[in-house]
Amino acid sequence: MASKQAQHSVDDRALEAPQSAVDLAAVTALSATDMQRVNECVRAALDSDVVLINQVSEYIIASGGKRLRPMLLVLGARACGYDGESHWPLAAIIEFIHTATLLHDDVVDESDMRRGQEAAHSVWGNSAAVLVGDFLYSRSFQLMVTLDSMRIMEILADTTNTIAEGEVLQLLNLGDPEVAREAYFTVIEHKTAKLFEAACRLAAVISEQPRAVEEAMAVYGMQLGYAFQLADDLLDYAGDAGDLGKDLGDDLAEGKPTLPLIIARERATERERELIDRAIAGEGTALLGDVMNIIRRTGALDSTAAQAREAAQRALEALDPLPASEWKDALVTLAEYSYQRTR
Repeated sequence: MASKQAQHSVDDRALEAPQSAVDLAAVTALSATDMQRVNECVRAALDSDVVLINQVSEYIIASGGKRLRPMLLVLGARACGYDGESHWPLAAIIEFIHTATLLHDDVVDESDMRRGQEAAHSVWGNSAAVLVGDFLYSRSFQLMVTLDSMRIMEILADTTNTIAEGEVLQLLNLGDPEVAREAYFTVIEHKTAKLFEAACRLAAVISEQPRAVEEAMAVYGMQLGYAFQLADDLLDYAGDAGDLGKDLGDDLAEGKPTLPLIIARERATERERELIDRAIAGEGTALLGDVMNIIRRTGALDSTAAQAREAAQRALEALDPLPASEWKDALVTLAEYSYQRTR
């Protein structure tokens, strides 16, 4: 993630709104017709003769969530002037890849909750969750073939491989208190931001936009992914458990050294650093209150929020090549929402 600030070509006032959740109702309404067709593609592609696959897939798909990644693809395609139908199955592919990663992540992280309900592996067991995740990956590649585009397949193949690398990198970082910022950002780039980037890049690809616009859309997606993940990591220490659908401090309990913890450790006293190290190494639940106090004292939450805001600003700047439209306005709204949200 670049530290050098770009010259602001977007009015900074766009990101000077009060720190409250941006209303997504207009964005949801604008994308509703497209998202209905995406959901139809999802339902049709999930049909299997294996009952357990249908049960687990339906459980995950029906569990809610913002469907942000497929929404980005349909909004981006419209913002790029696309008027065909390939964006619907393509958005379904993005959703399948994302859902597969959630199934695998919850098994690896031993997370009991997902979106306010029991994680799939808690209901059906680890083996079923992993295998259904594999089914979703393979079904996504079956759908790719129907689009008959080597360029699309190349982007999505590279994306899924990068995500897998990110999952392994995160696993290697678990329980390690000495993870540096650079390693943390590598993980979120691979594991989270890469799929955002792919969704936005593909929106430009199917719209046959020039390479400069494709790259701009890719930057928008990558920086938006950074902003969303930074906000997620902040909310794990500062959010509302009811809104989040999970317990606060879950990242610490799982031994994940996210940015608020990394910053707090950098600024902590020697005694505080030793306490943080013990928490990351396995005592997270017992030491959560103490760690939260250190995070607040060191200003780590404000610094993380500032990083999220900067990423959102870079996402906004990347939209400059797109012509004015309600679809572009929706992408702007998502950038604002990314760092202001409360869940």
